[in-house]
Amino acid sequence: MVEESGITKAQSFLFITPKKRSKIAYFILVHGFPKQFKRLFKAIYHPENHYLIHIDQKTDINIKEDIKTFLEDYSNAYFLKSTTIDKGKYTMVQSQLNGMKYLLNRCLKWDVFINLSGQDFPLKSQDFILDFLHSNKGKNFMKMANKVRVHPDTLNRVENYFQEIDIGFSDIPYKRSFIKNVTSHVGGQWMILTRACCEFICHSPEVKKFEDFYRNTLNADKSFFQTVLMNTSFKEIIVNDDKRAVVWISDGDIKLKPKTLTGSDFDFLMQGENLFARKFDERVDESIVNILAEALTTNQITNNSNNIDFKIIPTLTIDTKKSVLLDAETIINPPAQLTKQILNGSK
Repeated sequence: MVEESGITKAQSFLFITPKKRSKIAYFILVHGFPKQFKRLFKAIYHPENHYLIHIDQKTDINIKEDIKTFLEDYSNAYFLKSTTIDKGKYTMVQSQLNGMKYLLNRCLKWDVFINLSGQDFPLKSQDFILDFLHSNKGKNFMKMANKVRVHPDTLNRVENYFQEIDIGFSDIPYKRSFIKNVTSHVGGQWMILTRACCEFICHSPEVKKFEDFYRNTLNADKSFFQTVLMNTSFKEIIVNDDKRAVVWISDGDIKLKPKTLTGSDFDFLMQGENLFARKFDERVDESIVNILAEALTTNQITNNSNNIDFKIIPTLTIDTKKSVLLDAETIINPPAQLTKQILNGSK
């Protein structure tokens, strides 16, 4: 016998099915600053997310033990085997690949990969970030530009073979040809990628030649992922925006480096739609992190991710893309997508 539920047809329309929000897999690179890392972790924590931590092999053993002890109470936090990561070397790319593969191979339930440094901090609440990702399914976020068109000054990084040594690179690089029929791109190392994107990067046979080539380039972490995704059969949308607030300043022979943010940068950090900011140093100014943490706790930072708007450009051929200067909100459709129309409005 069928039992009556007592719910009329009209009443049944009052039930609203909760939307299924994306689950995040955070990959956090830690080099020190255990107190800052703990504050970052608490600020981005959500029980349904996953957190993979890589502590640089060079980090003091006491810091490693402090962080490991702190994370013992979190069953959704894991450690990637420590390796040495050197600035400018391929080790930065390899650590990202290792992190993606670890998260994929553990068969964890996650939808979006976000990489962070231990010196980063969120500008939005986790609820805001999860809603933002839900309304932007199938989109990947990273900074990128055509190297020849926009940053020809960085061509030496891929036009020379750099031999890695213990303390950097050999003083005598030699010229070599770039990968045939590939357009080099440059950008930043910080990304928000879909699970499908990570699976493509880790498992597609198309990526092997890029891994082989970039092992001996300079600052591969600022070019490898951009060049792979723009020169293969990868089909998802890429947004030319990493959602990070950074102030770039000159630093002697190094053309630009991220400024250490202080309380005077608060107004800048509150502008725009960035989700995270870097970098912070508690030894320089701890007050700015205190202010941001308080703002997140008291909901002074908006949790409304509606009306987020992006401009979408129609797909271009690789040759045409060479002449396009990309702004911070341009959505790029990779070469495999040939029929995208121009869209406007909230997505």
